Amino acid sequence: MEKVTFTDNSGERLEMYVLEKARLSGCDYLLVVDQPEGDAQALILKDVTAQVAADGKEASYQIVSDEKQLDALTPLFESLVEDISFVTED
Repeated sequence: MEKVTFTDNSGERLEMYVLEKARLSGCDYLLVVDQPEGDAQALILKDVTAQVAADGKEASYQIVSDEKQLDALTPLFESLVEDISFVTED
């Protein structure tokens, strides 16, 4: 499993593991988790590099939080990854 480091808007570095990649409606998405095994916190990230990085040297991702997008992406990732189920936190 590929380990990647993200830097948030405050400059904090976060290490995540890429569980799966997918493309939907012309956009690329990553399913990332905070630990490689067991129950993990998962995020779906949208690749927004073309929208924010003119030089294209660093990839930029945004957490998908829109309910409609999540409703479309969740079944896609569940079909791509064995033994996974999503539970939302309120």
